[in-house]
Amino acid sequence: MFEGFTQTRMAGDGAEINLRAGGPDGAPAVLMVHGYPQTHIIWRHLAPRLARTHRVICPDLRGYGDSSCPPSDDSHAPYSKRAMARDLVKVMADLGYDGFAVVGHDRGARVGHRMAMDFPDKVERLCSLDVVPTGSVWQRANRTWAMGSFHWLFLAQPAPRPESLIGHDPDFWLTWLLESWSADMSAFADGALEDYKRAHRRPEVIRANCEDYRAGATVDDDLDRADLTAGRKLQCPVLALWGSARKSGGPTTDGATSALDIWREWADDVRGGPLNCGHFLAEEAPDAVWAGLAPFLGVDA
Repeated sequence: MFEGFTQTRMAGDGAEINLRAGGPDGAPAVLMVHGYPQTHIIWRHLAPRLARTHRVICPDLRGYGDSSCPPSDDSHAPYSKRAMARDLVKVMADLGYDGFAVVGHDRGARVGHRMAMDFPDKVERLCSLDVVPTGSVWQRANRTWAMGSFHWLFLAQPAPRPESLIGHDPDFWLTWLLESWSADMSAFADGALEDYKRAHRRPEVIRANCEDYRAGATVDDDLDRADLTAGRKLQCPVLALWGSARKSGGPTTDGATSALDIWREWADDVRGGPLNCGHFLAEEAPDAVWAGLAPFLGVDA
């Protein structure tokens, strides 16, 4: 899936991070960050293409894939987007990169958003695939959103409730999520589905994923709302793309406000739009994502 890439494990800021890296040494760096319930495998179509001109780093977030799953606590801060961002900033620094672009999908885009807020000198550009910032989601939460995105509420319940239910049949849960959020399940027929299942069967990954969502309902929301209240904005350009054909949920929470409108509350330089696919843009519509991402990163499409 990642021809020419090397796979390694590096120390983050409290977690061991599994990653693949490829592309010319010394080229501009791009950090590509997956979301729930997946792994870095989501970038299998885009990363090799981007590696022709850029150094591309594709990690598994802490608590996902083959990265470690550190213990948490009652604050859930060890699985906050701030903690995940610190992992990846350290990894990139250890690889020799002080500045880089970030492409994030789902939870990975939330990590990218927090990274760009906390480390504005590091993140040069941010691409968000199919999300708006966490604080904006909770701010606009309503009945329609809750019905389509109930997993936010379910996974954030106290342990061990969601862990026990998911752990009873993790393959069913993961497959059901992909079926619910995608427009075309054939996007995962190249072996990706089996790899996602393999990673998601680990009890410690199920626990960590729930902690991720508990953090999303507490510390992540608090940090985002504090930024909004203080008027802090992203300093880098933002490209926001989202799927318009997903079966449930989505990056907007009402019919009147677009994802671009929401991102413009967070940054002055925002562009993008919808793609005709489900939630998993990089897998369902890689060519369409590339058409928007390449010029954003300065690559001839």
